[in-house]
Amino acid sequence: MSQDLIIVESPAKVKTISKFLGAGYEVQASKGHIRDLPKATLGVDEEHDFAPHYEISKDKEKIVATLCKAAAQAKTVYLAPDPDREGEAIAWHVAQIIQDKASDIKRIEFNEITARAVKEALSHPRSLNKDLIDAQQARRVLDRLVGYKISPLLWKTIKRGISAGRVQSVTLRLIVERERERNAFKPEEYWIFTAKLAGKNPPPFQVQLQKIAEEKAEIHNEVDANALLARLKDQKFLVQDIAKKERSRKPQPPLITSTLQQAANQRFGYTSKRTMSIAQKLYEGVELNVRGLTALITYMRTDSTRIADEAKEQAKKYIINNFGPDFLPKKPNDFKVKKSAQDAHEAIRPVDLAITPEMIRSSVSAEMYNLYQLIYSRFVASQMAPALVEDTIILVACQDTLWRAHGERILFPGFLQVLPKAQANKDETVDLPKLEVGESLDCLEMPAEQKFTQPPARFSEASIVKEMEENGIGRPSTYATTVSTLMDRAYIEVKDRHIIPTELGIVVTDQLIENFPTLMDVNFTAQMEENLDKVALGEENWVKLMESFAENFNPSLEAAAKNMKSVKKGLEAHLDCPTCGKPLMIKFGKAGSFLACSAYPNCRFTSNFVRNDDGTLAIVERPKEELETVGVCPKCGKALVVKKAHSGGRFIACTGYPDCDYVQSFSTNVICPQCHEGEIVERSSKRGKIFYSCSRYPACDFALWNQPINESCPECGSSYLLEKRTRQGTKFVCPNKKCGFSKDLDEGEE
Repeated sequence: MSQDLIIVESPAKVKTISKFLGAGYEVQASKGHIRDLPKATLGVDEEHDFAPHYEISKDKEKIVATLCKAAAQAKTVYLAPDPDREGEAIAWHVAQIIQDKASDIKRIEFNEITARAVKEALSHPRSLNKDLIDAQQARRVLDRLVGYKISPLLWKTIKRGISAGRVQSVTLRLIVERERERNAFKPEEYWIFTAKLAGKNPPPFQVQLQKIAEEKAEIHNEVDANALLARLKDQKFLVQDIAKKERSRKPQPPLITSTLQQAANQRFGYTSKRTMSIAQKLYEGVELNVRGLTALITYMRTDSTRIADEAKEQAKKYIINNFGPDFLPKKPNDFKVKKSAQDAHEAIRPVDLAITPEMIRSSVSAEMYNLYQLIYSRFVASQMAPALVEDTIILVACQDTLWRAHGERILFPGFLQVLPKAQANKDETVDLPKLEVGESLDCLEMPAEQKFTQPPARFSEASIVKEMEENGIGRPSTYATTVSTLMDRAYIEVKDRHIIPTELGIVVTDQLIENFPTLMDVNFTAQMEENLDKVALGEENWVKLMESFAENFNPSLEAAAKNMKSVKKGLEAHLDCPTCGKPLMIKFGKAGSFLACSAYPNCRFTSNFVRNDDGTLAIVERPKEELETVGVCPKCGKALVVKKAHSGGRFIACTGYPDCDYVQSFSTNVICPQCHEGEIVERSSKRGKIFYSCSRYPACDFALWNQPINESCPECGSSYLLEKRTRQGTKFVCPNKKCGFSKDLDEGEE
């Protein structure tokens, strides 16, 4: 009896779906895309409507064969990749491959992997959505044209192996421009004043200076600060006004892709890529001790805050049962969906509120628990009543100065009952005493604190995702990959959760802005995303969109090929070489950027460097190397020392270098067991791996990977032993395999 075939993206979904569908279905996984544009060529026919030339990926050939065989035996094939443009494209590619084998092909989609959702999808199949497929295809072709046509120009003018991207390069521009804002920033001095006051009733409380002579308090130097302190010393403070006001604080909407990435980065330090990987596992299903394989959250790539009616009803029952009817809003909370949102899917929420975070804690990793707890509490809170807060503002006068204290008291917690403080963004509660207008207050202390204005903060992963979202750069499915690509290309680095552009990232950005100003324009990129959305809605033709893009892109590309300046010789560092006084240059090597003398090869000075807060460069001084003296140079009579090569191996050199260039290999003092004439010396391979060989090479080709020890074997008499390092420690072993002698390094005499 033939079965129906369901094709999903991931093997994890296969297990989850197979668990509740029964014997009438076979579930297979495509493991993502099975076809793509070729890696070696452009793969786009620009002369014929930008037709893409797809080919089956080499690592998917066996999967394709399996899918074709299963499709040929199935009654109906249901294509069930993820419910978004990328998933629609994967479904289309699979359909193209199996269409000659399968008798009936249908598309289904579900927002959560539950028996109810999957069975509902099976009862309402649809045909493939050509508009979604066209939108994904347009994005893929656009990115291919930009990447494959601009990247070779960067290889030619900067270094090989780097790349440009339609979204990644604009994101990099935001990061570089923020860094330059910081470099250009000039800090300004200012002073803040607080006073600790006490009235008739405890406790003492703090006020902050707001106004001087009815003008905003602005003190910019120590002289004025001290003058104000002297003028107010021993003066009485009087309560001028007390204002109390109740306000309600509404809950935030449930999480979407961007806010999930931001919250996980801020609370747990997770990168966007890591967050999405964890969320994928929660979506596809995890093994729970009681329930077995269970999907925990809805689809995690979404920009809509919409919530399904059945989910609202589930939340309503949960809130009443766990907190009482007072914690339920008068009507269900609905959140405004952004104009740019695709709104194809719900917000990210738990599949079943009966599965609490504590129930899964013993079954999942700490990071999976953290993310589920974040999603769970944010969703429940989003459906709860507002918090009711009483604000108290106290104004205190002293001569012509006005001071302010703010107190906050929660009258009804509402949604704050669920959210941890960090998630609720809750203000610090200030405990104020009972006061009366006109009451005299004693000043217990009045510190003045010098401060300086701060430059714009560097982006974190959370804030760059927020910036991308606000500027319309990319879409939920691309935020994480964009940031991780910039890291992989060494265009940015992350230190203490802050993103810093590298020298390579800065020079790439400058080259692209100068030669491709339209492509690097934030508004142009955002408009392109809107146009792709129109293609997905069937409101724009993807080929015409490509033609419009090419009209601007191709002339820029031709001009860049002629005009893009090469920086392979380096960029001026505005520093002089400490060895010869010639200008230093910033160069880009395999291990990153470094300083090198412009007088090379006459001067071989190189150094690492750091960029100061003002954008200038500073040489990183090398720590003085303590060298082991091992003899006298036979050439000039100066001392010989052991040095380490760039590849990691040791060698012996004269301290008189560069006047004396005498060098010799580092000897292990073990006589070669093969020729009995040379010594075994330390060498390194082209890839930097240390090995040991005869000093008479190539006359003698004896070589070892392990270091030989000048000590004979006590059992078989071998003239040397080998040093081997294992997890248990370092051992000396006999090279004669038939002997088998070994001893730990700490055995015997020291």
